[in-house]
Amino acid sequence: MTIKQKNNLIAEIIALLEKSIVVDVENPKPQVCNAQSQPLEMLTVKECSQIISGLSEHTVRQWVAQGLIPYIRTGKGKRGKILISKAALLKYLNSAA
Repeated sequence: MTIKQKNNLIAEIIALLEKSIVVDVENPKPQVCNAQSQPLEMLTVKECSQIISGLSEHTVRQWVAQGLIPYIRTGKGKRGKILISKAALLKYLNSAA
């Protein structure tokens, strides 16, 4: 994993943490927000193409390569599995429509 990839992964983790933590101004102790009642659902490229009719694995991989949708790569190097947040995929599709 390159330094750039590590920095991107850290930035994504920080963004997710910032979304889930709410700080009360009067009581500075952080509290976990329960607004997100469902756990974060991560999908593989194949699962993305299966849940969206007409979407191919190739298209999902192109979006990842172009940086249009955020992703996390598990494992080492290019052989690692690409995981995409279901919410991020649906958000991109809604914004592109």
